[in-house]
Order: sequence, then C-alpha cells, then structure tokens
Amino acid sequence: MTTLNHTGISHTVFRLLGIPGLEDQHMWISIPFIISYVIALLGNSLLIFIILIKRSLHEPMYLFLCMLSGADIVLSTSIVPQALAIFWFNAGEISLDCCITQVFFITSTFIFESGILLVMAFDRYIAICYPLRYTSILTYSLIGKIGVSIILRCNGTIFPIIFLLKRLTFCRNNILPNTACKHIVLARLSCNDIQVNVWYGVFVLVSTLVLDVLIIFVSYALILRAVFHMPSQDARHKALNTCGAHVCVIILFYGPGIFSVFTQRFGRHISPHIHVLLANVYILVPPMLNPIIYGIKTKQIRDQVVHVFFTKHT
Repeated sequence: MTTLNHTGISHTVFRLLGIPGLEDQHMWISIPFIISYVIALLGNSLLIFIILIKRSLHEPMYLFLCMLSGADIVLSTSIVPQALAIFWFNAGEISLDCCITQVFFITSTFIFESGILLVMAFDRYIAICYPLRYTSILTYSLIGKIGVSIILRCNGTIFPIIFLLKRLTFCRNNILPNTACKHIVLARLSCNDIQVNVWYGVFVLVSTLVLDVLIIFVSYALILRAVFHMPSQDARHKALNTCGAHVCVIILFYGPGIFSVFTQRFGRHISPHIHVLLANVYILVPPMLNPIIYGIKTKQIRDQVVHVFFTKHT
C-alpha cells in the first residue's frame, strides 16, 4: 500500500526479504533459527522460574540475571517469529507501524541488556571489593530503582526514533533486505535527508553501549586490582571464578555486535547476506547461550536445577 502526501508517494507497507540472495535456502536456514529460539525460551524461562521459586537465589546477582533472562526472551521473540514466517510462508509483508514497533523493541531491549550487564559488573565489583558491605549496599530497594532506571534509559533513548522515522516519506521502494526492521535500513528507503537519524543513532550507540563497555572495563580493572591484592591464592581463584560466567556473557553479547559493526563499516565488498547473517547471529546466539553458561558455571543455579528435576519428592 502507498499513501499520497505533499511530496508524492509514501509506502506504508514493506516487504522483508529474509536473507537476500539465499531465498532458496530459507527452509534450511530456518532450522538454526527455530532451534536457537526454542532453547532460548526454555532455558531463560527455566532460569527465571528457578530464581523466583528458590529463596536462596533471591540475591542481587541472581535478580539481575532474572532481568537479563526476561530481556533475552523479549529480544528473541521480537525477531524469530517474524523471520520464521518469512522462511516458511514467504510472509514478509509488514506495515510501517509494525516495522517501527519492531525497531523500538529490538533496539530498546538490546540497550536494556547492555544496562543489565553493566550493573552485573557493578554487582561483582561490590561483592569482591566490599564484601562486608555487599548486602547493605545492594538492597532490594536499590535493585528495584536500578531496574526502573535501566528501563527509563532504554525507552527514553529509543523513543525519539519513533518520531524520526514517522516524519520520513518512504518513496524509493518498500523492500527491506533483512529478517527484521532496523532503524537505518528503514530510514534509507526514504527520500528525505536522514542525517538526523544517522547522528541520533550514533548518539544512542555512544551514550549507551559504548559507555557501558567502558564502565564495565573500568569495573573489571578495579576487580582485578583487588583480586591480585588478596593474600591467598585460594581467595583469588574463588573471586575470579564468581566473575567467570559474567565475563563469558559480556564477550558473547558485545563481541559479535562489535564485529558486525566493523563489517558494516569496512566490509563493503562482503556479500549482503553475510551482513544479514552476522546481524542475526549477535541477536540470536546470546539469548540461547546465556542460560547455558550460567547453568554450567554457577554452582548455586546448577544445584537448584538438579534439585528441581532430579530429586525425588516424597
């Protein structure tokens, strides 16, 4: 569909192509998508369930992990069902409003997860550098305020993008070579000047993800300094072990995203379908692996899972 305005024709319905150039392989490509989605749903739902029902896990680290798992479910659900509809039924049509809504949920959830990883680094810093004051600093009240602040930050920074996209006239074409709607990809279909969109996107990236990475790096530098000043090797090993799962998740979350950004900026010779596949990897893989990493590397969670599923109840 199209509408007429003072600048001419503006598309109100768009078509997502999925993986451009690999349309004949969509059925096979859908297999890792559905597997990762099922694992993400089951794994993160189980993690939330275990943390909520076990009072012994009502500690700051696990409550933040519960928030991260909830965000993982939202992030996966914002993308995978739409992608599977394209792969299985060639149902790539999406209205402008739905497209903008998808942009909002994907981007805000991604920023929310980054914020949670930041406060989890702060949690580890307090636990290792100020262990005697840990419970008095990270109270339930503060955890709640932190959660609300992260939600306000991600929604507040992404909300203007809705209006930046709504102001545009989409007169070029209505084909989106992707599995989901992305801010700049959608903006490039307009015949308006999108410099405001581009620079606001850079502002959001720098003020959220880049800033978070820098603060996380400083937090872990302080953690390492405190650890190497501990008197015994056993204490140092125990302190570093409590950070293992978090470090793995940080690398898993930011690593593919940074790599994807570099390929977008400097890999112009790379095929479009590679860019789309990489963009999907950094959104699909972390939600799938996060609960597995925490389940394997965190003894308390591992023990509770074993207790729930393998302990005979009389």
